[in-house]
Amino acid sequence: MRRTQGVFGTLLAGSLAVGAIAGAPAQAATTTTTQLSVSASDDAYTSSARKSLTTGSETKLVAGTVAGDRKVSYLKFTTGKAATGAKLALALDGAPAGSTLTVTRVLTSSWAESTLTSTNAPALGTTTVSAKLAAGQREVVLDLGAQITAAGTYSFAISSSSTTAATRIHSTEHGTAGLRPALRLTVAGAATPAPATPAAPVSGCTTGAKLVPTCGVLWGAAAGGFTSTPRDTALKQWEAATGRTAAIYHTYHKGNELFPTKAELAMTQDAAKPRTLLLNWKVAYGDTWAGVKAGKQDKRIDRWAAYVKANVKKPFFLALHHEPENDVNTNPESGMTAKDYAGMYRHVIQRLRANGVTNAINVVAYMGNETYLAKSWWPDLYPGDDVVDWIGLDSYLNAEKGYHHGDFNNLLDRGPVAGTNKLGFYGWATTKHAGKPIMVAEWGVYHSLKRTADKGAVFDTVLNQLKARPAVKAMVYFDCPADDTGDRNIAVTSSASALAAFKKIAADPIFNVSLK
Repeated sequence: MRRTQGVFGTLLAGSLAVGAIAGAPAQAATTTTTQLSVSASDDAYTSSARKSLTTGSETKLVAGTVAGDRKVSYLKFTTGKAATGAKLALALDGAPAGSTLTVTRVLTSSWAESTLTSTNAPALGTTTVSAKLAAGQREVVLDLGAQITAAGTYSFAISSSSTTAATRIHSTEHGTAGLRPALRLTVAGAATPAPATPAAPVSGCTTGAKLVPTCGVLWGAAAGGFTSTPRDTALKQWEAATGRTAAIYHTYHKGNELFPTKAELAMTQDAAKPRTLLLNWKVAYGDTWAGVKAGKQDKRIDRWAAYVKANVKKPFFLALHHEPENDVNTNPESGMTAKDYAGMYRHVIQRLRANGVTNAINVVAYMGNETYLAKSWWPDLYPGDDVVDWIGLDSYLNAEKGYHHGDFNNLLDRGPVAGTNKLGFYGWATTKHAGKPIMVAEWGVYHSLKRTADKGAVFDTVLNQLKARPAVKAMVYFDCPADDTGDRNIAVTSSASALAAFKKIAADPIFNVSLK
C-alpha cells in the first residue's frame, strides 16, 4: 500500500487532535520549522484467526477483536530528517464509540506489507500513545512526541481495546490522498512552499569547486538506453521533449575504450546548451577488482590518463564501476569482495592523480538497495573520503503497486531490511560522510511493458521532497523505453500525464545552475 502522492498533507475538516491544540495556525514559510507530512511506505494488518493472511493490498486497515479474532495494523514510514515533534494522522471508516486506539512502536522495520502475517509479525516495544474514540469520529491524530530522533525508518502498530467491533482505517491504497495515513513531522529549517506555490526564482547559481553548485541542483540525463539511437541524438531529443538542457550528459564505457568520444566532447562544446560529462568506466572489464588494485591494469589506466590530458580540458564527472553491490562476491579468492572494490577505486583515483589528471571529479555510485544496505560487507565498499568527491545513488521507483512503489523519499532513503546498519542511504551518506555532495546519478520511474501506469503521480512527489534534502546537488535521469531485462519502461514520454508531470520538475528554478 505504498503512496504515490506529494508529501505535504492537509488536516481533514472536523478532525480530532489528541494531545495537540485544535485550530492552531499553519506556520508561514519564513519560520524556522517545517511541517512535513510523510505517508506510509508499507501498511497492513494481521489476523490471529487467519495466521497466514496477508493484507498488503487492502484499502483499509483493521484494529480490534471480533469473535475472538484479534486484528492489529502495522505502518512503516521513512523520513530523511530528525523531527522535534511527530503526529500520526489516521482517517477512520468506522470505530466503536468509547473504544481506545493505541499506537505502539515496533522494534524492527524489517517486515514488508506483502508478506506480513500474525505468524511473522515483528515484536512490539513499550512506547505507546492512546486515544479514546467518539461516536462518528472521522479522524484521529495521535501525538508521538519526539520519537523521530534521526533520519531513518520507523514502524508502529495500532491496536484497539474493543472486543466486539473493529476500527477501520483508510490505508495508503485509498484513492484519495488526503485519507491515507500520514506521519506529520515538525522539522528544523525554513518551511518549503506548498506544491501549488510557484517556486521563487533562483539566480546566481553556478558550479564551484568539484562542480558542486553554489545553490540549486544540477540537472542531467542519460537517454536512449538499450536502443540503437546514438546517445547524443537521444539526449537532444529528450531535452526537446522535457524542456531543459541536461547540464550533465551521462555515458558509459569499459575496459580499454578511449573516451570521451568526439561526439561526447562535442556535446560539451555547444555554447547555447552548456553541458558537462558524467563518464562511467568499468576499469576492471576482463579482470577483477583485486587485479586492478594489484596494478595489473596500470597500462590501461595510464593510456586513458594520457588521452584525457590531451583531449579533455574541462572538469567532468567520473564514476568507477557504478553499482558495485551487484558484482560483490564474498569469496576472498574471487578478487571481487567489497574491500577489493574499495582498493580498486583508491588505486585508480590515486594513479590518475599521479598522472596529472586533475579535472576528473569522481563519483562513487551505489545502488542504495535496502537488501544490500543490510549486508555486513556494505560499509567496506566505501573507498575513503580522500578519494571520493561525490557520493552517488542509482535508484528507481515503480509506478505500479508492489516492489519499490512509492514516492521520491522512498528512492532516496530506503532502509536496510536487517543487519547492523540502521540508516537509509541518504541518512548514511549525510551522517557518515557529512559534507560530501550527493548525486542521484541514475533515477527513473518505471512500469511494466505489459501495461501503462501513471508515472505522473510519482513525479509529483519529487520537487518538495528534493528541496527537503539539501545534500542532493545533482539529479541524472536514466531514460529508456525498455530496460536490459526487456520488461520495464523508464521513459518520461510513456504517457501524456507522465510527460506533463516531468516537465513541471524540469521547469523548476532549482535547476537553474550555470556551469562555470
